[in-house]
Amino acid sequence: MRKELVFLENEKAWTSTRIIAQECKIEHRAVLQLVKKYAQDLGDFGFTFAFQMRKFKTEGRLGEEIVLDEAQTTFLITLMKNSKIVVSFKKNLTKAFFKQRQIIANLISNRNPIWQNVRADGKQVYLQKTDVIKEFVQYATNQGSKNAQHYYENLAQMENSALFFFEQKYKNMREVLTIKQLMQMSTADDVIDKALKEGMEKGYPYRDCYKLAKSRVIAFAEIIGQSPVLALELKSETPKQITG
Repeated sequence: MRKELVFLENEKAWTSTRIIAQECKIEHRAVLQLVKKYAQDLGDFGFTFAFQMRKFKTEGRLGEEIVLDEAQTTFLITLMKNSKIVVSFKKNLTKAFFKQRQIIANLISNRNPIWQNVRADGKQVYLQKTDVIKEFVQYATNQGSKNAQHYYENLAQMENSALFFFEQKYKNMREVLTIKQLMQMSTADDVIDKALKEGMEKGYPYRDCYKLAKSRVIAFAEIIGQSPVLALELKSETPKQITG
């Protein structure tokens, strides 16, 4: 699956020097050098070098990339020679940023007081589930599990994949759910909570406790059906064509 050109984080759209390098078929270090060369100019767009630098791991190697917002990226790609590949990338990137702007606008507009209340209620259910998972991790460890801590992540991934399918990755997925999805997630959290408690109370092997929770979440998901996360309907507005 192709990497998204633009990703959403903290209600803002971003791309990275690594994505730019990959899509333009040039070395990543060349893009980094270009950013460093024009760092002062990028500063006019709110560029903060230390804050935007982050690490990534690929093929077992650790590297660093710079994350850029739309204004910073727009300036940077104007400095690149317009080969066929670069022009194609610029066009696709413009579309990707435009789509994310619409998604962010729709997302923020959907956060009415009802959404806020449902989100707050869901946090309480989530914390209760987390307490039970903590108890379950110790339960599994006592039975000889060497990697019981992974159950926090495993249960979250299982729950998410059962209930939803995703257009992209999100740092905090629950912040982009609709009211209906938040309510479904809270129910699934409660299902996991009760299933793990039941399994532990009955003295099941820890693996069977997990299987019980998984089977019940999947059964719940089959009833309500999977739904797309952030597949918000985009406004019909498109950039107007410029004519002579």
